[in-house]
Amino acid sequence: MILVRVGFFTECYKPIVNGVVASIDALRDGLCARGVEVTTVAPHFPRFVDDESDVVRIPSLPLPTQTAYRLCLPYLNADDRRRVRGLDIVHAHSPFVTGWMGASYARRHRIPLVFTYHTRLDAYAHYAPFDRGTTERAMSELTRRYANWADAVVVPTQAMEFRLRELGVRAAIAVVPSAIDVERFAGGRRSALVRARLGASDGAPLALVVSRLAMEKNVELALDALARTPDLRLAVVGEGPHRAALEERARRLGVGERVRFTGTLARERLPDVYASVDAFVFPSTTDTQGLVLAEALAAGLPVIAADSEASRDVLVGAGRLVAPDPDALADAIRDALAAGRDQSAVHLAFSRFTVEMQTRRILELYQEVLAARAA
Repeated sequence: MILVRVGFFTECYKPIVNGVVASIDALRDGLCARGVEVTTVAPHFPRFVDDESDVVRIPSLPLPTQTAYRLCLPYLNADDRRRVRGLDIVHAHSPFVTGWMGASYARRHRIPLVFTYHTRLDAYAHYAPFDRGTTERAMSELTRRYANWADAVVVPTQAMEFRLRELGVRAAIAVVPSAIDVERFAGGRRSALVRARLGASDGAPLALVVSRLAMEKNVELALDALARTPDLRLAVVGEGPHRAALEERARRLGVGERVRFTGTLARERLPDVYASVDAFVFPSTTDTQGLVLAEALAAGLPVIAADSEASRDVLVGAGRLVAPDPDALADAIRDALAAGRDQSAVHLAFSRFTVEMQTRRILELYQEVLAARAA
């Protein structure tokens, strides 16, 4: 089956660098390779120019919080309306303004609406300038309502299917792991120069965190574990509003000389980064999948993750799941370093996280919702 056109509607897109954007781009590339035309509707960012011609940017305003995300304005000019004309399916990647634009388009043109649940919105309640409990309940209600509007909902892990059912989602749910270019991450090259740039030029063991630096990502846990592992170096790749607080915490813990905050690195550099470290640490318990876990598995790294249902679904017995406790994490890091790299993790990544597998399952889902609409 080849669709004429699919419309991606998303609040989160380039120039933002995170797992959601990487997942959207991987799916778009996979669909395009199969002959599907994808048009992406996303917020405009000042001074950012798209390399691709298939992105429609809508007006946006800065949010009143410390975040790179934008407040979208639901407006398409005449030229942009022509560019999104004739869609066969709307695939929303956000339940906010762009998501409701997509839902309205789908309802008006009587075409299917598919929704990918990328983010646990309740975990981001601290960004809102309101009572946190009230915001969490509002985000859960928004998720439930939007998901129930959809013909089908895509989640990356079974844990997220259970979560949506607990919220009261009745729509069809398909578990489709978000994909990465497994071959590229499996083909990274270990480099003394890269290790030096990551802060381990003396040959000391080097652990890696790849994350947006935000409160909900719990990177503090990795720093606390570093303080309990005297010979270890830690590289933290990523950027975000919590960076200054994390750097200050590292100084207070006395590990400032042993941790290197690199900021955001170009995605094409990441395979060599993974290949040049000795262990991967994933301290978050709020991710719906954690795309970086798949990247670390593809690189064959020993993985140490704070225990969560989503991480269990991703690792399926690979790596080490530990309580989100600094002592437990430090012990697991030492064990992982002693055990070394894990070739079985690479096989796991190839069996579950390729773009081809994700694309095939999403195309099957598109066919199912189109057939249901036709019936």
